[in-house]
Amino acid sequence: MSVIEKKLKDRSGSVCEISGAEHDLVVYTLPPHTAESLEHSVLVAKHLKDQIENPETMNENDWRGLSDSMWNEHLPVQILSWRMLARLKNNDLLDMMYLDEEALEWAKATGEGAEEDENKVVHKDSNGVILHDGDSVVLVKDLDVKGATFTAKRGAAVHNIKLVWDDANLIEGRVENQSIYILTQYVKKTK
Repeated sequence: MSVIEKKLKDRSGSVCEISGAEHDLVVYTLPPHTAESLEHSVLVAKHLKDQIENPETMNENDWRGLSDSMWNEHLPVQILSWRMLARLKNNDLLDMMYLDEEALEWAKATGEGAEEDENKVVHKDSNGVILHDGDSVVLVKDLDVKGATFTAKRGAAVHNIKLVWDDANLIEGRVENQSIYILTQYVKKTK
Protein backbone atom coordinates (compact mmCIF):
# COMPACT_ATOMS: atom_id res chain seq x y z
CA MET A 1 0.00 0.00 0.00
CA SER A 2 1.40 3.39 -1.01
CA VAL A 3 1.75 6.26 1.46
CA ILE A 4 -0.92 8.21 -0.46
CA GLU A 5 -3.32 5.25 -0.40
CA LYS A 6 -2.86 5.00 3.38
CA LYS A 7 -3.52 8.75 3.79
CA LEU A 8 -6.60 8.51 1.57
CA LYS A 9 -7.89 5.57 3.62
CA ASP A 10 -7.34 7.61 6.78
CA ARG A 11 -9.15 10.58 5.21
CA SER A 12 -12.10 8.52 3.98
CA GLY A 13 -12.40 5.99 6.82
CA SER A 14 -11.35 3.22 4.38
CA VAL A 15 -14.41 3.60 2.15
CA CYS A 16 -14.94 4.78 -1.42
CA GLU A 17 -15.21 8.58 -1.29
CA ILE A 18 -18.02 8.49 -3.87
CA SER A 19 -20.13 5.41 -3.10
CA GLY A 20 -19.13 4.42 0.44
CA ALA A 21 -18.13 0.91 -0.75
CA GLU A 22 -15.65 -0.84 1.54
CA HIS A 23 -14.00 -3.32 -0.83
CA ASP A 24 -11.81 -3.27 -3.94
CA LEU A 25 -10.63 0.32 -3.38
CA VAL A 26 -8.07 2.02 -5.61
CA VAL A 27 -6.43 5.44 -5.85
CA TYR A 28 -7.66 7.62 -8.72
CA THR A 29 -5.70 10.78 -9.56
CA LEU A 30 -7.77 13.47 -11.24
CA PRO A 31 -6.47 14.67 -14.60
CA PRO A 32 -4.70 16.77 -15.65
CA HIS A 33 -2.62 15.76 -12.59
CA THR A 34 -0.67 12.53 -12.94
CA ALA A 35 1.17 12.08 -9.62
CA GLU A 36 -0.76 10.57 -6.72
CA SER A 37 -1.20 13.13 -3.95
CA LEU A 38 -3.67 13.92 -1.20
CA GLU A 39 -4.59 17.17 -3.01
CA HIS A 40 -5.28 15.56 -6.42
CA SER A 41 -6.44 11.99 -5.69
CA VAL A 42 -9.48 10.18 -4.34
CA LEU A 43 -10.12 6.67 -3.05
CA VAL A 44 -12.76 4.98 -5.21
CA ALA A 45 -14.16 1.52 -5.82
CA LYS A 46 -12.36 -0.11 -8.76
CA HIS A 47 -15.56 -0.49 -10.82
CA LEU A 48 -16.13 3.29 -10.52
CA LYS A 49 -12.57 4.03 -11.64
CA ASP A 50 -13.15 1.78 -14.66
CA GLN A 51 -16.29 3.76 -15.53
CA ILE A 52 -14.48 7.09 -15.08
CA GLU A 53 -11.80 5.97 -17.53
CA ASN A 54 -14.28 4.35 -19.95
CA PRO A 55 -17.32 6.67 -20.22
CA GLU A 56 -19.19 4.27 -22.50
CA THR A 57 -19.43 1.79 -19.58
CA MET A 58 -21.13 4.27 -17.21
CA ASN A 59 -23.92 2.76 -15.10
CA GLU A 60 -25.99 5.57 -13.58
CA ASN A 61 -27.07 3.39 -10.63
CA ASP A 62 -23.44 3.03 -9.51
CA TRP A 63 -23.23 6.81 -9.03
CA ARG A 64 -26.09 7.37 -6.57
CA GLY A 65 -23.51 8.42 -3.96
CA LEU A 66 -22.81 11.64 -5.88
CA SER A 67 -25.64 13.42 -4.07
CA ASP A 68 -23.58 13.00 -0.87
CA SER A 69 -20.03 13.15 -2.21
CA MET A 70 -20.65 16.51 -3.91
CA TRP A 71 -20.76 18.03 -0.40
CA ASN A 72 -17.51 16.35 0.71
CA GLU A 73 -15.09 18.71 2.43
CA HIS A 74 -12.16 17.55 0.26
CA LEU A 75 -11.73 19.36 -3.07
CA PRO A 76 -10.66 16.35 -5.20
CA VAL A 77 -13.86 14.53 -4.17
CA GLN A 78 -15.91 17.61 -5.09
CA ILE A 79 -14.14 17.89 -8.47
CA LEU A 80 -14.74 14.22 -9.32
CA SER A 81 -18.37 14.54 -8.20
CA TRP A 82 -18.85 17.58 -10.45
CA ARG A 83 -17.30 15.78 -13.44
CA MET A 84 -19.49 12.71 -13.02
CA LEU A 85 -22.65 14.78 -12.46
CA ALA A 86 -21.80 16.68 -15.67
CA ARG A 87 -21.21 13.42 -17.53
CA LEU A 88 -24.53 12.04 -16.28
CA LYS A 89 -26.18 15.38 -17.15
CA ASN A 90 -27.62 15.67 -13.64
CA ASN A 91 -28.27 19.39 -13.86
CA ASP A 92 -30.43 19.47 -10.72
CA LEU A 93 -27.48 18.50 -8.53
CA LEU A 94 -24.97 20.50 -10.60
CA ASP A 95 -27.07 23.64 -10.09
CA MET A 96 -26.89 23.12 -6.30
CA MET A 97 -23.15 22.60 -6.29
CA TYR A 98 -20.70 25.47 -5.79
CA LEU A 99 -17.07 25.47 -6.88
CA ASP A 100 -14.95 28.62 -6.86
CA GLU A 101 -13.50 29.78 -10.20
CA GLU A 102 -10.19 27.93 -9.82
CA ALA A 103 -11.87 24.68 -8.78
CA LEU A 104 -14.38 24.92 -11.63
CA GLU A 105 -11.52 25.42 -14.09
CA TRP A 106 -9.91 22.21 -12.76
CA ALA A 107 -13.26 20.39 -12.95
CA LYS A 108 -13.69 21.40 -16.60
CA ALA A 109 -10.05 20.63 -17.52
CA THR A 110 -11.01 17.26 -19.01
CA GLY A 111 -13.88 18.64 -21.07
CA GLU A 112 -16.61 17.20 -18.82
CA GLY A 113 -19.67 19.40 -18.86
CA ALA A 114 -18.77 21.06 -22.16
CA GLU A 115 -22.11 20.07 -23.70
CA GLU A 116 -24.03 21.71 -20.88
CA ASP A 117 -22.55 25.07 -21.90
CA GLU A 118 -24.01 25.03 -25.43
CA ASN A 119 -26.96 27.24 -24.39
CA LYS A 120 -24.78 29.56 -22.34
CA VAL A 121 -24.64 33.24 -23.31
CA VAL A 122 -21.22 33.88 -24.89
CA HIS A 123 -19.86 37.41 -25.19
CA LYS A 124 -17.53 38.11 -28.15
CA ASP A 125 -15.66 41.26 -29.09
CA SER A 126 -15.64 42.87 -32.54
CA ASN A 127 -13.11 40.25 -33.74
CA GLY A 128 -15.06 37.27 -32.40
CA VAL A 129 -12.75 36.75 -29.42
CA ILE A 130 -14.59 35.43 -26.34
CA LEU A 131 -14.80 37.88 -23.45
CA HIS A 132 -14.75 37.00 -19.74
CA ASP A 133 -15.46 38.93 -16.56
CA GLY A 134 -12.36 40.92 -15.62
CA ASP A 135 -10.96 41.26 -19.15
CA SER A 136 -9.63 44.54 -20.50
CA VAL A 137 -10.87 45.95 -23.79
CA VAL A 138 -10.39 49.06 -25.93
CA LEU A 139 -13.11 50.89 -27.79
CA VAL A 140 -12.90 50.58 -31.59
CA LYS A 141 -15.27 53.50 -32.23
CA ASP A 142 -16.22 56.83 -30.62
CA LEU A 143 -19.40 56.22 -28.62
CA ASP A 144 -21.94 58.80 -27.48
CA VAL A 145 -22.82 57.89 -23.91
CA LYS A 146 -26.54 58.26 -23.26
CA GLY A 147 -27.34 60.23 -20.13
CA ALA A 148 -23.78 61.56 -19.83
CA THR A 149 -22.04 64.66 -21.08
CA PHE A 150 -19.10 62.98 -22.78
CA THR A 151 -18.19 60.78 -25.70
CA ALA A 152 -16.22 57.62 -25.03
CA LYS A 153 -13.31 57.97 -27.43
CA ARG A 154 -11.98 55.32 -29.76
CA GLY A 155 -8.91 53.67 -28.20
CA ALA A 156 -10.09 54.26 -24.62
CA ALA A 157 -9.16 51.34 -22.38
CA VAL A 158 -11.86 49.71 -20.27
CA HIS A 159 -10.44 47.50 -17.54
CA ASN A 160 -12.08 44.79 -15.43
CA ILE A 161 -15.26 44.51 -17.52
CA LYS A 162 -18.36 42.72 -16.28
CA LEU A 163 -20.46 40.62 -18.62
CA VAL A 164 -24.21 41.21 -18.73
CA TRP A 165 -25.25 37.63 -17.99
CA ASP A 166 -28.45 37.57 -20.04
CA ASP A 167 -27.33 39.59 -23.08
CA ALA A 168 -24.37 38.46 -25.22
CA ASN A 169 -24.17 41.89 -26.84
CA LEU A 170 -23.57 43.94 -23.67
CA ILE A 171 -20.74 44.41 -21.20
CA GLU A 172 -20.39 46.85 -18.34
CA GLY A 173 -17.26 48.89 -17.70
CA ARG A 174 -15.90 52.20 -16.44
CA VAL A 175 -15.06 55.01 -18.83
CA GLU A 176 -14.04 58.41 -17.43
CA ASN A 177 -14.96 57.19 -13.94
CA GLN A 178 -18.52 56.36 -14.97
CA SER A 179 -19.97 52.89 -15.18
CA ILE A 180 -21.56 52.39 -18.61
CA TYR A 181 -22.95 49.61 -20.76
CA ILE A 182 -21.09 49.01 -24.01
CA LEU A 183 -22.08 46.94 -27.04
CA THR A 184 -19.55 44.16 -27.58
CA GLN A 185 -19.35 44.98 -31.31
CA TYR A 186 -17.54 48.21 -30.37
CA VAL A 187 -14.75 46.70 -28.25
CA LYS A 188 -11.58 44.70 -28.84
CA LYS A 189 -10.07 42.47 -26.15
CA THR A 190 -6.55 43.46 -25.08
CA LYS A 191 -5.69 40.81 -22.49
